[in-house]
Amino acid sequence: MQTLRTIAAVRSAVECWRTSRERVALVPTMGNLHAGHLALVARAAQLADRVVVSIFVNPLQFNDQDDYARYPRTFEKDQQWLAEHGVAVLFAPLLEDIYPQQLENVTRVEVPGLSDILEGASRLGHFRGVTTVVTALFNIVQPHVAVFGEKDYQQLLIIRRMVADLAMPVDIEGVATVRDKDGLALSSRNNYLTEEERARAPALFGALGNTAEAVKGGRCDFSTLEEEGCQTLASEGFRPDYFCIRRAEDLAEPIGSEESLVILAAAYLGKARLIDNVPVRLK
Repeated sequence: MQTLRTIAAVRSAVECWRTSRERVALVPTMGNLHAGHLALVARAAQLADRVVVSIFVNPLQFNDQDDYARYPRTFEKDQQWLAEHGVAVLFAPLLEDIYPQQLENVTRVEVPGLSDILEGASRLGHFRGVTTVVTALFNIVQPHVAVFGEKDYQQLLIIRRMVADLAMPVDIEGVATVRDKDGLALSSRNNYLTEEERARAPALFGALGNTAEAVKGGRCDFSTLEEEGCQTLASEGFRPDYFCIRRAEDLAEPIGSEESLVILAAAYLGKARLIDNVPVRLK
């Protein structure tokens, strides 16, 4: 595995692969890797001849600079893990390589509407930061396919919409959420949980699963189900941010004839803000 720091070096490597008609996959990350990230890498290896993983803690997607400053950075461990899993290139650029202008002057890429609800409403500007950095990475690496996790379901839809709207020549692949044995979705932010909070954290997935079973069982009083979901989380010590039942295709509110729904939630547990979702297939 090569660890490359500059745009020119990455482009040179990719150009050689493309000349040889090799397919290139990109897995964008912010580091602090866990088994969920490695599942993305494994899927990327199935879809392409060469896998590029980027590690870049993106300041534009943090609306709290303290959160940005304390985001776990474990580069040496991440580098070792990736080398052991067949990655061709680890791209670890400096801030000025991705954003040559002062941050307040950086050109932004935005997907309106879909970026303004749920996570977007709670974390203003977050998705604008995500789509901006992903666009930059796509332009640098020029992958045939890019792989993202379904745990960040809204993000996945936004990236797909951006790629479609801007006619970007890259396929977007989603990978199912990887969970611990007790159901908790793997996340770098789980590191913020105390031992006692970690024991309670699976209740988030439990609440989503119970709601999904209620919907599959025929309940369509979605507002009541959402309220019940928030109450369940509160009873377990969470501070719910949102608990919503939405159409899977576009996160609009259901109208009663959907084949696929998704139940999404975000809640604080101590210092950690956890997100998760559960898909519901009705037909």
